[in-house]
Amino acid sequence: MSTTATWLDLPADSPYGVHNLPYGVFTAADRPGRRRIGVRIGELVLDAGAAARAVGAPSALLDAESLNPLMASGRSTWRAVRAALTSWLTDEAHRDAVGPCLLPLADVRLHLPFEVADYVDFYASEHHATNLGKIFRPGQEPLTPNWKHLPIGYHGRAGTVVVSGTPVARPHGQRKAPADAAPSFGPSLRLDIEAEVAFVVGTPSDLGRPVALDGFAEHVFGVCLLNDWSARDLQAWEYVPLGPFLGKSFATSVAPWVVPLEALEHARVEPPARDVEPLPYLDDRKAEPWGLDLAMEVSLNGNPVSRPPFAGMYWTAAQQLAHLTVNGANLRTGDLYGSGTVSGPEPEQRGSLIELSWNGTRPLELPDGTSRTFLEDGDEVSITATAPGPGGLRVGFGEVTGRITG
Repeated sequence: MSTTATWLDLPADSPYGVHNLPYGVFTAADRPGRRRIGVRIGELVLDAGAAARAVGAPSALLDAESLNPLMASGRSTWRAVRAALTSWLTDEAHRDAVGPCLLPLADVRLHLPFEVADYVDFYASEHHATNLGKIFRPGQEPLTPNWKHLPIGYHGRAGTVVVSGTPVARPHGQRKAPADAAPSFGPSLRLDIEAEVAFVVGTPSDLGRPVALDGFAEHVFGVCLLNDWSARDLQAWEYVPLGPFLGKSFATSVAPWVVPLEALEHARVEPPARDVEPLPYLDDRKAEPWGLDLAMEVSLNGNPVSRPPFAGMYWTAAQQLAHLTVNGANLRTGDLYGSGTVSGPEPEQRGSLIELSWNGTRPLELPDGTSRTFLEDGDEVSITATAPGPGGLRVGFGEVTGRITG
């Protein structure tokens, strides 16, 4: 549906028209202690619960203080709520009732939009994995033998998932350079970003019952941007043999807006061709395609440094969900899983500093004359993205931003 169908005065090409309607949670000056569900429309936020009451359709789901109750309600309810919101914002008959429920985006404070149950992060970009393989295993096959047989992932820490804008304290821990005789303790000297896309689980599943590929849209509520901050020096010393721990668990930032799956119908694309035949539970060749054509941009201190293309991700979110549950692990409302670093085939499409600076050997030059290998105190990283929408429109994802503090 075009933004011109709304009674609001929006730019015709707004990425936050009625074709999008991402969900968030906010507080405002009139009730600073009460979190409310908001829906972004242009540069405004619709107080969804207040709008429902104003049109005579009060909703406990929209009056909640987080998205979790709505997320748990299932796909048929998600569709019905989205249809209602669209009607309220496009039917002229609702203008007088709904208009007072709109607040300027600049006047609200955005919060973590849902309570995170579990957090899992994958490693799904062949370009990213290949780059790291070349960096750490020069002269050898860059991909590990399992990489094209299953979506590699690790289980993270849900309690340190924070909303965009939350300061990120530089983590401390053990680190040991190859030339060091013994490890030392101190602040990370190789603090990095990982530009990612994350998927938010709504409908739970039963323990012991895997979710098949075709169950993806029944369980995943929406999509948001994610930055999985990484302390590369801590990680390098600790990760053998069990994997990431303190090098990852200190902070994971997410955007405040969750774009519903139904807003991404025009962004769906076939994933890249696979040169290894997947096992049946991951074989999506005859399934609905769940590759997504997102155009991402990473900025460091306001300077664009990378534009990773999400359409090139080897493993899709549907395959990741199938793999996450194939051992019988159950889903809970609020589960969050990240795609892994998004990187493309070109140098300017790499989604982490370890790739952009080639592990610190090729400093990244910034327009102000400074350079970076890894993050310094005071640095601010912002990740944005858009996706194709109907009629040539774009779907906006907001931004996920974090500033490093010492």
